[in-house]
This record gives sequence, C-alpha cells and structure tokens, in this order.
Amino acid sequence: MASVSFHNVKKIYSFGSVEEKRRLKQAGGDGAKRSNLQITDEGVVAVQSFNLDIADKEFIVLVGPSGCGKSTTLRMVAGLEEISDGELYIDGKLMNYVDSKERDISMVFQNYALFPHMTVYENMAFPLTLRHERRDVIDQKVREAAQILDITDYLDRKPRALSGGQRQRVAIGRAIVRAPKVMLMDEPLSNLDAKLRNEMRAEIIKLRKRINTTFIYVTHDQTEAMTLGDRIVIMKDGYIQQIGTPQEVFNHPANLFVASFIGTPVMNFFDAMLIREGESYSVELDGWRVPLSEAKRRRLLEKDVQGGPVTLGVRPEHMLLWQEGGIEARVDVREMMGSSVHLHVTAAGREAIIVVQLYDAEDSYDSGDTVRFRFAGSSAHVFDRESGRNLEG
Repeated sequence: MASVSFHNVKKIYSFGSVEEKRRLKQAGGDGAKRSNLQITDEGVVAVQSFNLDIADKEFIVLVGPSGCGKSTTLRMVAGLEEISDGELYIDGKLMNYVDSKERDISMVFQNYALFPHMTVYENMAFPLTLRHERRDVIDQKVREAAQILDITDYLDRKPRALSGGQRQRVAIGRAIVRAPKVMLMDEPLSNLDAKLRNEMRAEIIKLRKRINTTFIYVTHDQTEAMTLGDRIVIMKDGYIQQIGTPQEVFNHPANLFVASFIGTPVMNFFDAMLIREGESYSVELDGWRVPLSEAKRRRLLEKDVQGGPVTLGVRPEHMLLWQEGGIEARVDVREMMGSSVHLHVTAAGREAIIVVQLYDAEDSYDSGDTVRFRFAGSSAHVFDRESGRNLEG
C-alpha cells in the first residue's frame, strides 16, 4: 500500500521529424492548440503541470474526454511512458527513472490483455511465476483471488470460452494476486455492455473493500467516476480542471467545463444577469428574478463579486414546472426515461432539459406545448462569461 504524488509532472511527445514539426506548427501556430493538443517548440504537450497527492488506500478517478491526457498520466505511473518534466513519487520514493517492474504496481487494461493459449488459472498465476514464487503460494493466491471475483468455476477454461465480463474479472484477478502497492485501471469497463458495466462497477466497489491498496482509475464515463471515486480528477487538454469528491464537483463545479461534464443530463446554461444590491445577490433570467441562497451570497461577498452579465447554470432536475409565473419554455421533445420524463425545451433563447418525475408528468406535455418553470436560489450556479470560472470560487 502506498501514497502517490505528482509534482508538476509534464509529458511532451517530441516531433518525429523536422517535417512533422513544420506541419504541426503551420496547422496550429506557435503554442496554439489543434484539437486537444498543445503544440510548442519542444513537441506536442499531452499532460501539463499535473499536481496531485493521492493518499494510501485512496480510490482516485481520472476522468475527461478522449485526448485529455488521463491515460498518458496513468501510463507514466506505470512506467510505460517517460516523464518529460516534474517528479513522480510512490510511497515517498522518486520513480522517474525506476523500471516499471520495480514499481510494485499492477495494471488492468481496456482490452483485458489475456494470454489466449493459457487457462484462467495460468493467466492469473503468470505474474507470480515470473517472481519465482513457490507453487503452493501461487495456488493459494490464485484461488483466493478467484474466490473474491467469483471465477473459481472458470479456472480451467481458456479466455475464448468466457464472456466479456468474465474476462475482465480474470484481468483484475491477475492484477490483484501480486498484492501491488498501487492498482492502475485504464478504462477497464469500456468494452462491456451497459448491464455488465453496472455489474462490474459494483464488483469493483466490493473488491476495493476487500483488498487494501491504492487505486488510480481512468475513465471517460462520468457515471463511473461519480460512483467509484473517493475523489475525482477532471482533466481537459492535459490540464487538471478540478479535484474533489463526487459531491463537491457536482455541487460546486469550478468552471463551465466541469459543470457541463459532470451530471446526467448535463447542466442547462442561460445568458442571465447577476444583480447585487448591497450584500444581497439575485439572478434575473427572462424577466424572472431569483434571490440566491445564503451560502452562495456569502461566497460571492467573500470574492467581492459585482453584478453584471453572467452564464447561469441550472441542473435539469432542479428546474421545477410551475402553473403560474416563472420562466416560459416551449416543449420541443418529450422523452420517456422510465421513472421520469425529460422535456427538451427552448427557454430564454437556449435549449434546455427539464427532468420531471413520472408521478408529476402529464401526458399532455407534447411538442409545441408551452410550460413554465422555476428554480431555487440554492440551485443556481453563476459563471463568468469570458473565463467560464465559477464566480463563487
């Protein structure tokens, strides 16, 4: 078991040739971004100024869109990628120049990476065989891991005879038999269907409680991040956008990107006005004024935020249908989601979604209908229109 610390870690992929450098610089310009990639004279920057302290036995999830640098960060911990700058520590020891096999880590890959000619037992025993463990020790550890993962009945089978979920259990079993200090998981559930993903998420939560190790988990799925992580690290374009518990990043997103990435359905955004009257704050949207809650008022006062145009964010589940007053919206699409109905509407010049619980949903809501909604001041998030940062800090 071990802590992991990143100190200003950076990863730069050098240009393959002078021609490649010229082509990329012409496409993006000096220091500019092309797609997700920041291009500098040194090369293409995949991870920039990464700082993070992971406590012993903590479950950390790196989440973000494709190309944000999360898998590259994981591979630097594994020793599969060199660190261009900065320092990586595992259990207080500098790891920049330590071989992967000496780091006492295990990694579970997206594509399982099982040996097709070996049985499940042989696949799980393989890392222990490489360490020249005694046969009785290997047998004990393999069978203990198989019991934890409920794959004892499959030990004599080859991977081709297993389902996707069973193969992923074998891959996890092969990783945990080594009792590593740090367990790395690179999108391990992305190849599974929705039902299996839900089942395997539950299995990983159970596994985490049974083995005492530090987890670093990479995913692009914010649902996985919210359900698995003690803390979430949200990344974009190689930069950390926010670090916090699932509840913190959901309730207090640091900027527009985090607000739009975390939550299903995504947060609704409107052009609104923040109004300050002495020490009180309210937001005005489409002529409807909503006083902000005491907690939000206090945080805005601490930052001495002045009134003016803002981007207002309200989560779909916090928008409440109202009979009279409130903000008018036109229903574009009515989407049945089982226990709730998602009304896709146009309101205040923006497209938005209102989540209505099924017991509140009327069959008359249909395309072209007009509805009205309100939201509480505690549910309003105000963002700077230029920078996108949360004005509450």
